[in-house]
Amino acid sequence: MAFAELSAQTNFTFLTGASHPEEMMRHAAEAGMAALAVADVNSVAGIVRAHVEAREIARVIGTAPRLIPAARIMLANGCAVTCLAADRKGWAGLCRMITVGQLRAPKGECLLHESDLMEFGAGLVMLVHPGPWSQPWRGLAARLAAAFPGQVHLIMTPRYDGQDSARFDRLAKTATDLGLLPVASALPMMHVAARRRLADVLTAIRLGIRVENLGRHALPHAEQRLRSEAEMLRLFRGHEAAVHCTGEIAERCRFSLDDLRYEYPSEIKGEETAAGRLERLARAGLAWRYPKGAPEKVQAQMAHELALIGKLGYEPYFLTVHDIVQFARSRNILCQGRGSAANSVVCYALGVTSVSPEIGTMVFERFVSEARGEPPDIDVDFEHERREEVIQHIYDRYGRHRAGLCATVIHYRGKRAVREVGRAMGLTEDTLSAMSGQIWGWGGPGGITDDRLREIGLDPADKRLRLALSLIDEIQGFPRHLSQHVGGFIVTEGRLDELVPIENAAMEGRTVICWDKDDIDALKILKVDVLALGMLSCIRKAFDLVDRHHGRKLTLATLPPEDPATYEMLCQADSLGVFQVESRAQMNFLPRMRPRAFYDLVVQVAIIRPGPIQGDMVHPYLRRRNGQEKVSFPSDELGRVLGKTLGVPLFQEQAMQIAIVGAGFSPEEADRLRRALATFKKHGNVSALKDRFLQGMRDKGYDEDFSARCFAQIEGFGSYGFPESHAASFALLVYASAWLKRHHPGIFACALLNSQPMGFYAPAQIVRDAREHGVTVLPPCINASHWDNRMEPGTGGQLALRLGFRQISGMAEEEAQWIVAARGNGYRAVEDVWRRARISPAMLSLLAEADCFAALGLSRRDALWAAKALVPAEPLPLFSGDLEGEGISEPSVIFRQMSEGEAVVEDYVAMRLTLRSHPLALLRPLLTPSGGHPTRPGKGRGLGLPTAPPP
Repeated sequence: MAFAELSAQTNFTFLTGASHPEEMMRHAAEAGMAALAVADVNSVAGIVRAHVEAREIARVIGTAPRLIPAARIMLANGCAVTCLAADRKGWAGLCRMITVGQLRAPKGECLLHESDLMEFGAGLVMLVHPGPWSQPWRGLAARLAAAFPGQVHLIMTPRYDGQDSARFDRLAKTATDLGLLPVASALPMMHVAARRRLADVLTAIRLGIRVENLGRHALPHAEQRLRSEAEMLRLFRGHEAAVHCTGEIAERCRFSLDDLRYEYPSEIKGEETAAGRLERLARAGLAWRYPKGAPEKVQAQMAHELALIGKLGYEPYFLTVHDIVQFARSRNILCQGRGSAANSVVCYALGVTSVSPEIGTMVFERFVSEARGEPPDIDVDFEHERREEVIQHIYDRYGRHRAGLCATVIHYRGKRAVREVGRAMGLTEDTLSAMSGQIWGWGGPGGITDDRLREIGLDPADKRLRLALSLIDEIQGFPRHLSQHVGGFIVTEGRLDELVPIENAAMEGRTVICWDKDDIDALKILKVDVLALGMLSCIRKAFDLVDRHHGRKLTLATLPPEDPATYEMLCQADSLGVFQVESRAQMNFLPRMRPRAFYDLVVQVAIIRPGPIQGDMVHPYLRRRNGQEKVSFPSDELGRVLGKTLGVPLFQEQAMQIAIVGAGFSPEEADRLRRALATFKKHGNVSALKDRFLQGMRDKGYDEDFSARCFAQIEGFGSYGFPESHAASFALLVYASAWLKRHHPGIFACALLNSQPMGFYAPAQIVRDAREHGVTVLPPCINASHWDNRMEPGTGGQLALRLGFRQISGMAEEEAQWIVAARGNGYRAVEDVWRRARISPAMLSLLAEADCFAALGLSRRDALWAAKALVPAEPLPLFSGDLEGEGISEPSVIFRQMSEGEAVVEDYVAMRLTLRSHPLALLRPLLTPSGGHPTRPGKGRGLGLPTAPPP
């Protein structure tokens, strides 16, 4: 039988393997190998990438090595066994075994014993690795062979030390004595010998030492690489049967990841089917959304969507998302669906999104497509402070054996690559700082020229530096470790741990799977994205404050629509704190865009993005909007695609439609383009499609300049693409936050402060902006403040914003709660707070420094003096005061009144903001010339500021 490598290690054995799974698979194809088993240590994290590459190789050349899913199991006693999944049962057992080992160990570790192999070994072909004779591997092999007849073999691998022939003879005899067949493996950890240096660097990083100090940890040679059948027969001369045996084992292992049948939870309740329940909820939701009756177009769209959802069997998925959203709303957790879900009437009716699909193009196939054959992807944002409640609800409802978060693979990029490789290569920290300062974004140092190296003080001729730069380039894109996805949940009808291993996350109370979003997409596994958004916390808190103080219940769906005053405020770029349009770039664009309707906000959100900017779409759109340029379309067919955006492509959907309609892309090519346009990803293979795109546009007679600009925009989307539906979902939050800022500026500022940290602006800027909008802001007060900032009655019947204890640097929420709970009718002195609330003198000092005792008639210095006089242990009541005729009372101390400048400085130290003068207002006398001098002598005296020199 043809040779098959049965124990190849990839770089998903983190900081050990020196080749990508894709590289292993491609090299195996070039070597004419029949099959390849990817077997990383206690992990199957890289399996899907090898599977996808094998599928792509087969698509291009018609055939590819068959991938055998496997893992190299390392036991606690030091023994190693490569486990190959022979069938679906074997894969389930392998996943459950790895899950057990990972859940009983901290993140990144796996603790397995022989008993685990015995429990989950059915359906696995096990290759026992011989170790030192002192290790118990022979007894392990004998016991496994007795428990699983015909499934256990002894693996032989060369060491290239001149003793291989004699060693193979001994191992073959041992295998015969144990009743096992020996099998041959090169035990590759790289696909080509050129990766040896990188393998040593990875080892040095893993061990935290320099390469020259590796000693026996360094590879003695570059022979541990993927080898062809001819090479293996030469290496195993006299034991050719062990080489041919690999092919026989590969034939027995017929399991493929294509055999995985992912089953989504049925979501059946009682006797009602999932389809019946979804239709009932959708119809009821439509009646709720349209009290006066839904338009015929919307009803027809819902019927179409329900039919397509039913045909593809996705009803349970929509029900799961509905139930999660309903749970959040039952706990008063604000949430909002975004992304393609905004194209769906069903999602709108279920309450998953509050954006009517009528606003967009209502292209449901952008969301769910029979031709594309992909599962839908619904992203739901929840309040960032309360998302954990939703996550734990999902775990509780489905069980941790049925639910888990996706992983995110952390890759070597930019500065991390420079620093970790540089340290391993022995470069100094100064050198690393200089080099890392030349890296922008995702890029590597490959673009650093010799001249630039000289400019930053480095010698381009230095051999160690040149080698380090080469290795830094080589390690770019290598996986370093697994982290958890921001919120992508996988839930299953059966056991999730029989589909993919589950492990502990770094965060307590969370468990994750080892596959990331791309792996999940490749296997067509449904994912529910439970994401966090700070602005939702802010809006929900603002809605609560409006209800409490004005008796008006608001929701995202019931906000007064198309409010002229709100749009007028945005036209003036008065958008500090407003979602998505608070950046300087957005503020600069708002007066030019002058939004007057909701769809203008949709465009506003999407247009200040790399795609439209790099594609030079911003200025043409503005000129056409302002009537400075005629609105025209390259053709009628593209006019239907670009009509809503005045002939200028701004959205991801339009980029796809241009490729299909304008460049003649097939649906399959358009799907490949869509993947390349994936949001928040590094540049993919978009440029590879450029010639095909430009030629297609040329064949249809489109202008070269227009075609080039369209593709430039598509390349921009390769880095960051914004779908219209996504922009519509965000635009609703833009409108909601802007409406609150316009009509309830104090409440909006209060909610913003209570939701920190979030957004672009610091609390000082938020407070200053609120005061400029006429809001009275009151300082923190020992008798009036709570932990959160609050609204309270002010002068003239207006509400005032009272700063809370959360604004005080170093203040703990628990301490603030004790102060409020013990306050009663109010405190009368610093010592009163100490006795009743049991607050430590250190916390009292923080309160004094923040001037919280001003309402008691105590200056900042007086309060601080009183706090410093307290001792940690409370004195006995008998001696709490002076006895008559005994003791000497401490004389009272009178402090100098703080100047305005000193008070402002102390405010910033204590709270990072001030309600007194702006710092620059205090410097104005020094900055304003008067009579040829910066200021008159003595000007500024009394402010606590330096005075100008005398003339």
